[in-house]
Amino acid sequence: MPGPDPLSHRPRSLGRGAVLTLVFATALAAGAATDALPREGATDRLVPAARPAGDPAPVDQREVARAAAEAVADGKSGTEAAQDVVRRGGDHWGAVYDEDEYEEFRQALDGRYTGVGLSPRRSGDGAVEVARVQPGGPADRAGIRPGDRLREIDGRAVDRRPVTEVVALLRGDRSTRVDLALERAGRGWTRSLTRATLSTESVTVRRLDRGAVLIRVAAFTTGSGERVREAVRRAPAGAGIVLDLRGNSGGLVHEAVAAASVFLDGGLVATYDVRGAERSLYAEPGGDTERPLAVLVDGGTMSAAELLTGGLQDRGRAVTVGTRTFGKGSVQMPSRLPDGSVAELTVGHYRTPAGRGVDGTGITPDLPAAEDAEERARAVLDGLGTSR
Repeated sequence: MPGPDPLSHRPRSLGRGAVLTLVFATALAAGAATDALPREGATDRLVPAARPAGDPAPVDQREVARAAAEAVADGKSGTEAAQDVVRRGGDHWGAVYDEDEYEEFRQALDGRYTGVGLSPRRSGDGAVEVARVQPGGPADRAGIRPGDRLREIDGRAVDRRPVTEVVALLRGDRSTRVDLALERAGRGWTRSLTRATLSTESVTVRRLDRGAVLIRVAAFTTGSGERVREAVRRAPAGAGIVLDLRGNSGGLVHEAVAAASVFLDGGLVATYDVRGAERSLYAEPGGDTERPLAVLVDGGTMSAAELLTGGLQDRGRAVTVGTRTFGKGSVQMPSRLPDGSVAELTVGHYRTPAGRGVDGTGITPDLPAAEDAEERARAVLDGLGTSR
């Protein structure tokens, strides 16, 4: 598949300058990535692919390009003209990004983002608080800690704003400043931070009780599949693995396939269609098929993470634990417009190896669990023993 990786995870633009952050909420504040299909390794079978019932017809890429070109010729914004076409066409996951926005996405694919290293969340009483602070980032150096309440960003109150908007306000261009009003234990103070380009670890590992290893994948950024492989290599012999995909809003699909290859000895991971041609994604042979494996999922498990979950579930390689996944199974592909912006239009849908559609339905875990999901996953590993 020539050219840049197709991307498959973002809703259409919600506003200039905010679109990057409004999609992934707190995940983007921590540096999550966008979805993308692999550049190569997909097999065309040229089988007509049916569109899900009620799904709008694909937006014509030529119509989008023509609208952009005409707008540019008239001295208007080609990006905005293209956005209008996508919006009218009913492509709920289609989007148009200007050059700067698209470059930010490309950086995110490499695990880089521009911000202050702070992830917000909504607390139980409705306030916005700091969920995570990236070590060494601007927020960390300013003494901000998890649990601190975030009251204002550049003089704008945030308590009644969606967390997605809070993330949008935190992000911006490198070396620009952002003023935060915070509160801790009833004491208020302010900090002025300088945004920086930061890197994140999309894969983290920790030991659990009874010898199991938990591998959390926050997003499928560049190299995350190999980091999962290395984590499994380093795990003690016979130790069970909990693969935590909760809150994983997607990433590079070929990295999700690489992660599947860690646990499968080749074979089908998923299929997807692109304008009527069905293509297949296969795991590399030689994966570890012996270790007990449980996969944690929830309503924040999306797209590429659902593709991996469905592949492991259908192949009988893992027991899935948690709550139903989000249900983002549509495929977007990018094209460059005359003014340098990029349009990403829906061209097809994913299916699991058993042919299950994901879009709008999600994946139901084998073992439903909410608050006690991690403990249930440990119990699953105990039940599976040291081999499959």
